[in-house]
Amino acid sequence: MIVTPVLLCGGSGTRLWPLSRKSYPKQFTTLAGEGSLFQQSAQRLSGQEEDLSFDAPLVVTNSDFRFIVTEQLSEAGIDPGPVLIEPEGRNTAPAVLAAALHLLARDPGAVMLVAPSDHVIPDAAAFRRAVSAGLASVQAGRIVTFGITPDRPETGYGYLELAARPDGSGAAMALTRFIEKPDATRAAEMLANGAYLWNSGIFLFRAADILEAFEQHAPDMIAPVRASVAEARPDLGFLRLAPDPWARVRDVSIDYAVMEKSDRLSVVPFAAGWSDLGGWDAVWRETEADARGVVTSAHATAIDCDNSLLRSESDGLELVGIGLKDMIAIAMPDAVLVAPMDRAQDVKRAVEALKARKAAQAQQFPRDFRPWGWFESLVIGSRFQVKRITVHPGAALSLQSHHHRSEHWIVVQGTARVTVDDEVRLVSENQSVYIPLGAVHRMENPGKLPMVLIEVQTGSYLGEDDIIRYEDIYARS
Repeated sequence: MIVTPVLLCGGSGTRLWPLSRKSYPKQFTTLAGEGSLFQQSAQRLSGQEEDLSFDAPLVVTNSDFRFIVTEQLSEAGIDPGPVLIEPEGRNTAPAVLAAALHLLARDPGAVMLVAPSDHVIPDAAAFRRAVSAGLASVQAGRIVTFGITPDRPETGYGYLELAARPDGSGAAMALTRFIEKPDATRAAEMLANGAYLWNSGIFLFRAADILEAFEQHAPDMIAPVRASVAEARPDLGFLRLAPDPWARVRDVSIDYAVMEKSDRLSVVPFAAGWSDLGGWDAVWRETEADARGVVTSAHATAIDCDNSLLRSESDGLELVGIGLKDMIAIAMPDAVLVAPMDRAQDVKRAVEALKARKAAQAQQFPRDFRPWGWFESLVIGSRFQVKRITVHPGAALSLQSHHHRSEHWIVVQGTARVTVDDEVRLVSENQSVYIPLGAVHRMENPGKLPMVLIEVQTGSYLGEDDIIRYEDIYARS
């Protein structure tokens, strides 16, 4: 059977701050294993098994992440399927419905596997076997979810209640009910009972069956989502859902809108390991620790520490912990988090506090990713800013000008093709070029390797919105 993976790729990036932020949430970062969580998810749901073949993934994301999605899929060697761009985040129910309607227009018998793109499942082959185990139920018109065998009394997950304990066969079982996140006492009771599984939020079904479930349980959502899909417009290989009807859709999860009301759900138990990396404590659990339970990154050192996580995310910043016990310490170039392990779920409170102070670190990642590459600010003054800019091979910034600043570019790696008004010339390593205020200019990388330059901006206003674009190969306004 051919199955289309539907990767949900949004998120606010608060629970793993400061590494994960709104502008660059956790699915795009490398936290456990090789590659980003998004790349691992796409690779896990690719290829062909004996009775299971995965089609190219359909990704539902937002405009800010669209180029990151395609770039990371390309790096992973996966050809992207359709990429649907949400005008705004409206939770998982509208995203799943839009994907179903899009697939139904191509194939009335389409089968979808809906998965968040920020989960860790170390045994990909075991998960594909679990998907195969659910196909018979899907062919019978059932909606299949995957329940994770719990290994601790977790209070941060919702649960699935089964009619009986799983027998170890991996076969699909009937679902009795969904259970909201429990308190510690109830979580311990459910763990001891054995008939309760964690709710993974991963679903397998025919597109026609989930549409029927929406018609029965959330009919108000169908018309606006259908209109948004029907009025969607192509944009450089992406498909932008129409914003006006989308704005009328309820902001609700697929669980609340449909799954908890349906009597057609089956559960495939999965016991081979899973985590949604919902906090730094989960990252610590999913990463190989030393004999004292300490996990460190390349630029972190632990001295006489126990059961702690120390990560430095900057090559030029060494993090040292001495005598720490049950602690989290995460260092970024622009922010540092230190907290007891049992306070991992309070990290979002730190983000809210920083947002209240209007601190850029609350939501903005140090590196600003663009379709042509990325930049980061090295020094910021009252009337000047110094940036490092990396441009991908063959990529080009827009033809643009600025009202309030001039720029000085120094190429430190590769060769840049630079346009300044009517002049076009090549600028090589250790050469520089000056961009006067108001000049129409563009920077391109004509080479086959990344091009790096240092940009010095001077002027009365240095904001990123001081850009007038005249031409742009990425169709940005």
